Amino acid sequence: MDDESARSTLQASRFRVFPAIDLRGGRVVRLAQGDPARQTVYADDPRTVAERWKAEGAEWAHVVNLDGAFGDEASANLPSLISILAAGLKVQFGGGLRDQASLRRVMEAGVTRAVIGTAAIENPRLVDWALREFGPERMAVGIDAREGKARTKGWAEASALTAVELGQRLRAHGVTWCVFTDVARDGVGAGVNVAASAELARETGLLVIAAGGVAGIEDVRRVRKAGLAGVIVGRALYEGRVNLAEALHLTTDD
Repeated sequence: MDDESARSTLQASRFRVFPAIDLRGGRVVRLAQGDPARQTVYADDPRTVAERWKAEGAEWAHVVNLDGAFGDEASANLPSLISILAAGLKVQFGGGLRDQASLRRVMEAGVTRAVIGTAAIENPRLVDWALREFGPERMAVGIDAREGKARTKGWAEASALTAVELGQRLRAHGVTWCVFTDVARDGVGAGVNVAASAELARETGLLVIAAGGVAGIEDVRRVRKAGLAGVIVGRALYEGRVNLAEALHLTTDD
């Protein structure tokens, strides 16, 4: 089996569906294309949402501290995070994790995997430290892109690097996991950018979890068929366009 086939097999075997829980001001929200002015509030109690997804069969949740991502206090929404953890889900958590203290705080709270976004570009030494401290299975990088270019600071600023260039650089540092978001598609149900997600996986060797734009169950099928490591589903779950139990069924071997 060649390296590409081996990676595809590994990715398929690890395929996961992550219901998204985005936190802003302690509430569960979704933003359209990352724009804070285009916010929809879905719940005031994050734990209730986490318990709902767990009851429908989820093992994981992808939780984002939007306040932290936009540069506010990184510990904002920490009580909400703790309440989600109390529901019994494994949590993949990102948003505002830009220093050792913030990473330690969420790891000690019980997060299974932390996602470093902006700091992966601005402070590669933090990535190196986190990999040494927690190991590659407990760390992921968030690569967010618009028209192929990586974005930072809650998607507000463009980087000179393409998503693939950033991914290659981070893979060389020992990163294994990546959450890739096509910003233009996030929160608007335009369909997952499977081609760009698969290209990132192919050109970097990263285990890529696709995010942004899930419109229906067919998007989940396309992501799995592409050999990616997982998919994050947000607005489509909250608005009933994806049934979580049906999506989770796709994580089992045929």
